[in-house]
Amino acid sequence: MSKFEFAEMPNKEGFFGEFGGQEIPPELKAIMDEINDAYEEIRQKPEFQQELDSLFADYVGRPSPIYHAKRLSEKLGGAQIYLKREDLNHTGAHKINHCLGEALLAKYMGKTKVIAETGAGQHGVALATACALVGIPCEIHMGQVDIEKEHPNVTKMKILGCKLIPVTRGTATLKDAVDSAFEEYLKDPVNFIYAIGSVVGPHPFPKMVRDFQSIIGTEAREQFQAKKNKLPDYITACVGGGSNAMGLFTAFLNDESVNIVGVEPAGEGLDTERHSATLSLGKPGMIHGMKCYVLETEDGEPMPVHSIASGLDYPGVGPQHSYLKELGRVQYETASDKECLDAFMTLSQVEGIIPALESSHAVAWAMRKAPELSKDQTILVNLSGRGDKDADYVADKLGL
Repeated sequence: MSKFEFAEMPNKEGFFGEFGGQEIPPELKAIMDEINDAYEEIRQKPEFQQELDSLFADYVGRPSPIYHAKRLSEKLGGAQIYLKREDLNHTGAHKINHCLGEALLAKYMGKTKVIAETGAGQHGVALATACALVGIPCEIHMGQVDIEKEHPNVTKMKILGCKLIPVTRGTATLKDAVDSAFEEYLKDPVNFIYAIGSVVGPHPFPKMVRDFQSIIGTEAREQFQAKKNKLPDYITACVGGGSNAMGLFTAFLNDESVNIVGVEPAGEGLDTERHSATLSLGKPGMIHGMKCYVLETEDGEPMPVHSIASGLDYPGVGPQHSYLKELGRVQYETASDKECLDAFMTLSQVEGIIPALESSHAVAWAMRKAPELSKDQTILVNLSGRGDKDADYVADKLGL
């Protein structure tokens, strides 16, 4: 077995190495096992695959293209930067990939309501869209801080017909929205389904969301080889919970020539408590039904975290990311709020592409790395979402 050949992940108990699992009450474990069994059965059905493939092509607009950012590459010098354009998907981000899968799964299982959390609102918009499509009621829990930051997405969710629940407890951000949504789900887990918005939570959600998102990397690997007749030297994506990153990384894990980099939010600085650099500064712990790296206070509670990007301010991270960090297969770096804003404005003004603040973290790392490399080397960035939702916030912050 070579250095980068992996056993099937996760195992039957939902573990990626020591990470993942189901740290939940026995009665909820039975429900999660039912969802896993249904997923494994339904995903094999040709009619499910055909419906999902058709929606990806004709509804989402897949495959999303790979774009050579020539002017940005010239400006920076060094490596050539390419963008996997998930921002061009229907609803504006990668989130639609797993939301369609989860909504279809809910329909096939006969569930009566889909419940979810959202941070930046991209998952909320995508799930509200998917639920409208399949005709299932949708309830989204969102922190009050994020509601105020991400007004365009809040409006879209309401237009799409979902019930929006503002969450004012704690820091009123993503972690608190997860807690609130999970409490609602527990009121009737037999008839409701919790559509988790990332590769986090108890098994089988880290696996399911990864599988639905893996279309990103499958497409990108084939597209890049067709375009350049080789694989990229580096691939990179932002990491909060980590769904867009796992979507890209999965297809390249066995390619030893490809350096894989996840970029976490350094926020206002790693020497402050105003960051969300879970893999960089956290330690193994338990959160939301899984074992993963966690940022904790001295009392062992999840740390209040910060990122300029609402979709990344989460004190945990996907268990597969935790495992890949321990193996050394993926390198996890950080980008600060300031670097993120600079990348946001630079890509907008040099390439005419307004990126989501989440995605701007990966762009920031690529901008930092490219000048260190030669012009015949390449960096593929997963541009996970577009920045329409962030434009007013950034303009206000920069005084534009």
